[in-house]
Amino acid sequence: MGVVNMSRDSWYRESVAPSVQSAIDRGRVLAAQGAAIIDIGAESTILDAERVGADSQIAQLVPVIEALRADEILVSVETYEPAVVEACLKAGANLLNLTGTAHHEQIFALAAQYDAAIVLCFVQGENVREVGAVTLEGDPLPQLIAHFEPRIAAARAAGVERLFIDPGLGFYYSNLEDGDERVRHQARSFINTFRLRALGLPVCHALPHAFDYFEDEVRSAEGFFAVLASLGQTSLFRTHEVPRVRAVLRTIGAINGD
Repeated sequence: MGVVNMSRDSWYRESVAPSVQSAIDRGRVLAAQGAAIIDIGAESTILDAERVGADSQIAQLVPVIEALRADEILVSVETYEPAVVEACLKAGANLLNLTGTAHHEQIFALAAQYDAAIVLCFVQGENVREVGAVTLEGDPLPQLIAHFEPRIAAARAAGVERLFIDPGLGFYYSNLEDGDERVRHQARSFINTFRLRALGLPVCHALPHAFDYFEDEVRSAEGFFAVLASLGQTSLFRTHEVPRVRAVLRTIGAINGD
């Protein structure tokens, strides 16, 4: 899953597409580089980023979706707004990268109506912009399973047939500002991902950056975390660095004889 950020607030500068045409161009490039899905968002998940209203998100996202789908490129939309969900599905989006827990009945019904897949992201709050702290003590997996079980049941009851789960490691949490604590939490979650398969769904991971350690080599970070995620049996990798991560995953596949 290759990333296109239409918000100028997104800190990963290489993924920012400040216009509709640049977003279309970047989506096409990522697809040519090997991304199976292009994930587009119009609002950054950074805590102090500007809030973008639903109408503005729709105006930015819809023409990009229409252009990429005309090229038969699969498109994912990152959002938690029901109006944005509906407009993007009408435009042809194939997958919702759902970064919120509110309005789930409406959003699940829309996904079922348009036969769209959903990535259910772990979010402690109504949406990714409202999170505070994440529980760090002990084993991270029981709270993830407890979080996802009722959401999976609700989505299936609404008729959503294709689901992924995402532990939400790329999101901001107020108690993960310390680099050591954050990277330890991420590593534990990556390595233990295989245990989430008890839920019967494939796992998606947004690959993080560990800027405190990679510094000038931050563009290499996602390749490193892709190794940990792969060891944990991740199915879908969300990355800003498609060629680098694809090379890592192809090498791991060759080692495994895939």
